[in-house]
Amino acid sequence: MKNVYTVTQVNSYIKHMFTQDFMLQSVLVKGEVSNCKYHSSGHIYFTLKDAKGTIACVMFAGNRGGLRFLMREGQQVVAAGTVDVYERDGKYQLYAREIFPDGDGLLYEQFEQLKRKLQEQGLFSAEYKRPIPPYIRTLGVVTAPTGAAVRDIINIATRRNPYVQIILYPAIVQGEQAPQSIVNGIRALENAGVDVMIVGRGGGSIEDLWAFNEEVVAQAIFDCSVPVISAVGHETDTTIADYVADLRAPTPSAGAELAVYDYSLLKARMEELSGSLTYGMKRKAQQSRMTLRQYRIKLQYLSPMSQVREKRHYLTQMQERISARMQGKLADRRHMLSLYVERMRGASPLEKLNQGFSHVSAQDGRTVTDVEQVRDGELLTIHVKNGKIIAKVKEKERWQWQGKT
Repeated sequence: MKNVYTVTQVNSYIKHMFTQDFMLQSVLVKGEVSNCKYHSSGHIYFTLKDAKGTIACVMFAGNRGGLRFLMREGQQVVAAGTVDVYERDGKYQLYAREIFPDGDGLLYEQFEQLKRKLQEQGLFSAEYKRPIPPYIRTLGVVTAPTGAAVRDIINIATRRNPYVQIILYPAIVQGEQAPQSIVNGIRALENAGVDVMIVGRGGGSIEDLWAFNEEVVAQAIFDCSVPVISAVGHETDTTIADYVADLRAPTPSAGAELAVYDYSLLKARMEELSGSLTYGMKRKAQQSRMTLRQYRIKLQYLSPMSQVREKRHYLTQMQERISARMQGKLADRRHMLSLYVERMRGASPLEKLNQGFSHVSAQDGRTVTDVEQVRDGELLTIHVKNGKIIAKVKEKERWQWQGKT
């Protein structure tokens, strides 16, 4: 009996065959859009048809960046993607990664080939990207002299910084002469010494933007010594110039914003820094004055003159204290002397004589204190307060005092 396979096995085998076919992994399919549905999940389901056939197609939400326009019924498009089998239903379909209006397919293929070539040569490498200077004086612009792009760049750049100088190179940005005109503009502004350069134009079809996908333009941007901002088309438009440039702007207006710093923000920041600096300087000056005052006081205290004054003051205090103590001692001694004088005065013979007492002495000078010490007829000398008297003893009489014996 011959082999019998399940539906799942057959579908899996067919899917494997599709996967092994290299051509089906990257294919461009041209046809008319039919049954186009934008699902709430973000996926797009549609059919491509021509006079003799149809193919089911889907573009998942993650690949919507590859669609730059709104698809509609009856539109001729080219879808780039992979043909594969949906195993559950056993149906094959095109899984689209990018979709272009009919006529863009060949240009897309040329775009991919040049992109791979320049990437291999290193023109897209991050190490060659130069930083955009934050504050510029001159802005170079390579674009068409008329149109919305140049007006937007000038208006936004002037509004953000009225002092910036804008040098416009009126280039041809569409047609056969456009690539060389753009290259000439890049070189001219580089020689003019601008600080940064915007190279771009407004939106359009892939054919309109094709000058920015030329190799000569990419090489000129890469060789330029001035930082280059690529600002081509709308946000969804991507060109070779975007990959080579030092910075990609989604639109020309955004390019002006990236190139020119907002002067009002800078002015506000400068005023803020100035206020902070002034406050810091005043605070520092105040602290320095306080420190200087402390040093001055300390210096005055430690200076030789201050030390001399301090010692003089101390010496004066000591002199005053010594003088006070001496005066006190003298007063005490004077008081004691007065007491001694009074006591001496009380014991002084002269004082006694002044009080009416007298001193009696014998001829040999002995003081007579007892009647037994003299004899009758003996001469005695009697001392009084103002002289002496010579007396002769006529008689003597002993007295007996009552009291202690």
